[in-house]
Amino acid sequence: MERKKPKFNMLQNTIFMISTAWKSCNQMVLVLCLLLAALFVANNLLGLFIAPRIIAAVEDNVSMGQLLRIILLFSGGLLLVDVIESYAKSNTFIRRIVVRTIVLGMINDKIGNTSYPNTEEQDFRKMYDRARRSCQSNETAAEDIWNTFTDIIKNIAGFTIYIIVLANFTPWVLALVLATTVTGFFINKHINGWGYRNKDEEAKYIQHVRYISEKARDTTLAKDIRLFGMRDWLTDMYNSTLRLYENFTGRGQRVYIWADIVDVVLTFVRNGVAYLYLIGLVINGNLSAAQFLLYFMAISGFTLWISGILGGFAKLHRESLEISSIREFIEYPEPFRFENGEPIMPDNAKGYKLELKDVNFRYHGAEADTLKNINLTINAGEKLAIVGLNGAGKTTLVKMLCGLYDPREGEVLLNGENIKKFNRQDYYKHFSTVFQDFSIVNTSIIENIAQCVSGWDMDKAKLAAEKAGLAEKIEAMPKGYETALGKEIFEDGTNLSGGEMQRLMLARALYKDAPIIVLDEPTAALDPIAESEIYSQYHELTGGRTSIYISHRLASTRFCDRVIYVENGEIIEEGTHDALLKLGGRYAELFEIQSHYYREETE
Repeated sequence: MERKKPKFNMLQNTIFMISTAWKSCNQMVLVLCLLLAALFVANNLLGLFIAPRIIAAVEDNVSMGQLLRIILLFSGGLLLVDVIESYAKSNTFIRRIVVRTIVLGMINDKIGNTSYPNTEEQDFRKMYDRARRSCQSNETAAEDIWNTFTDIIKNIAGFTIYIIVLANFTPWVLALVLATTVTGFFINKHINGWGYRNKDEEAKYIQHVRYISEKARDTTLAKDIRLFGMRDWLTDMYNSTLRLYENFTGRGQRVYIWADIVDVVLTFVRNGVAYLYLIGLVINGNLSAAQFLLYFMAISGFTLWISGILGGFAKLHRESLEISSIREFIEYPEPFRFENGEPIMPDNAKGYKLELKDVNFRYHGAEADTLKNINLTINAGEKLAIVGLNGAGKTTLVKMLCGLYDPREGEVLLNGENIKKFNRQDYYKHFSTVFQDFSIVNTSIIENIAQCVSGWDMDKAKLAAEKAGLAEKIEAMPKGYETALGKEIFEDGTNLSGGEMQRLMLARALYKDAPIIVLDEPTAALDPIAESEIYSQYHELTGGRTSIYISHRLASTRFCDRVIYVENGEIIEEGTHDALLKLGGRYAELFEIQSHYYREETE
């Protein structure tokens, strides 16, 4: 499979990381990279010269006092460099985490604010997963790239200094050292690149193992695992996937052993030739013992600097690919306008009329339209019910009205203006919604109602909970509205029932107090008595605001001003509850089936 070429190159991604650190006032992370590189080279040079200098002093028959001073001078230098290096490392570690956290914040901002259709795109989700993996630990590219910068700088500096030290050395020996080092690097790079070339296969096994592990630990499946005897099935799936992964790693180890063999052979040739050549110079009287040690250590170090430079840039290239995946995700195109859209703030004192004009909509990758030729006007203050069988397109229609989707053809209008021109975030502020699928965060009840960590209006939250029929339940809890939901984080957390959770979502929608209310099956998890209570308060809950109500229970629609019946993505019937019953069409037929069922239950 051909791999897609990254959008950004290594230089562009390097500039991106440096500019991110600079703009976030973390310039010291750049200074510390240079400082650490300089300290490493200084440490290496002190280590290079200490033994030859001591041997030279012994050969020159210096006094014991002079010899001790030389040893203390080098030892003190090494100690000082080590102390400064330790201090610099501890400081740069925190600063690198800060920069990674800023990049992670960019990813979170994108996933939290992106256009809703993007969240349903497979490519977008894959990009998000790759971007998140590139920031999830200290070893990932968004943080480790600073270590790579430091390594490249120190290897280039060390290489330059060692070239100066070996300037008068025989060129053909240096050429041999350079040739064997470069050859070994590229052979090892190709062999060790087996893992990178097969990373998609490895990711598949890891993903499967992680998925099965997560499902086995998922408390929501605890009942099913026990009652349906799923433990052995999950264990077999886990073990079979783990065996595939073990086979994969075994194949890798058989490949990697060749890299070790090549490295041993080339190192033997390189060091063996250099060692024999230097011994020949010593035997012929052209080289002292101190010079022999200095040159041999310099040649070995010279090899490391070359390998370091090549390895550093190879590593930077790999990390650049990960940084590129982060940037491609952050810059993923947005079909909606946000900051560049026209601002529009909600006003509860103002009426809002919604319109769908000649709307057709098709999900990405689908072969047919989900909504077809929809023309619908919802007047300001009107209470509209949308009914139909499962899969008719009711929720899609509501999401279209809420601005979560744009039509493939046609227009969505708010008070006669196309919503595409508005800042979509501002447009969302006009809606208080309760959808079938909702989110609960493991935090306090008040935070879940107010959707903020502080600055909430407690009186307003209590009123919303009272209208939703949840106030009595909350106030009976030991901590009241400060009670934590969920047990994943809080030991004293509590879990609400399905009906209570739905009431909590209704309270959240009422707290938002937007001018347009959307309720998608808001009573599906409630018992008939609780459902009846909600219906009796429906006018009070919605007030004089525009409201849209989806339900499978047709008896609930009598509280609405108008009902539309949706089938196969089209509006086929429209009118009041009584008018549709008199019409004797699909609505009346479905109502009769439901009422017959309830009559049988009562009997």
